[in-house]
Amino acid sequence: MKSLLLASAALALATLLSGCAPKDDSGTAAVRASLKQVLPGLKDDAVRPSAVPGLYEVQDGSNFGYATADGKYLIEGDLVNLQTGESITENHRKADRLQQLAALGEQNMIVYKPEGRTKHVVTVFTDIDCPYCRKLHSQMAEYNAEGIEIRYLSYPRTGPNSASFKKAEEVWCADDRKAALTAAKAGQPVTDSKPGDGAQCASLVRREWDMGNDFGLRGTPLLVLDDGSLVNGYLPPAALLQRIDAPDQPSVNPRSG
Repeated sequence: MKSLLLASAALALATLLSGCAPKDDSGTAAVRASLKQVLPGLKDDAVRPSAVPGLYEVQDGSNFGYATADGKYLIEGDLVNLQTGESITENHRKADRLQQLAALGEQNMIVYKPEGRTKHVVTVFTDIDCPYCRKLHSQMAEYNAEGIEIRYLSYPRTGPNSASFKKAEEVWCADDRKAALTAAKAGQPVTDSKPGDGAQCASLVRREWDMGNDFGLRGTPLLVLDDGSLVNGYLPPAALLQRIDAPDQPSVNPRSG
């Protein structure tokens, strides 16, 4: 598990998951106090009772562990209900991702909605220069025709202070983000961007980049489905619809850049 000192993704999760785990009890404070002796930066939100009596869930972004009631031992990994097959930990990750996306808000995304009924909403972390990101964008009309709404977040793979990061800031600071994104993905300059006029749009790119890292992004595009599950890589429109509607059936393997 990465350092548990970075527990920002756990904010408000206890409320969001109130139906998934027992309510807080007096033992939680004792576990927190014990863990803070070795992890002084640990936030209260990062520790909560788990579904297993005597174990307490500890979260750092998408990483989870389970501490004993005396706070002496920490088990890294996912908690699974062997009777039902439910991955309790993964369900918590899914809920946390959706909570973070809701907090970010669609006004900070670039959204392509179907003309007809929206069947599914897929949030995509995209990179301007990623070949498979460009391929996905070139098929936007086909995704929309399948009833899939695509919501873009920015994830410049090369990180802050790179050429790709600057391109992303130009797109997100443009008056017409859709036109700017299409131009940038085609290798054309963005002409209506004013990133120097204020730090809000530039900081938004960094916020979305940080979120992608927190979600465990391994390559672009990263797709967040409407149940909070992840697809690491590109899928053609029909294959993506199949993955959403029939996740247990064999499908095309995603590809990333």
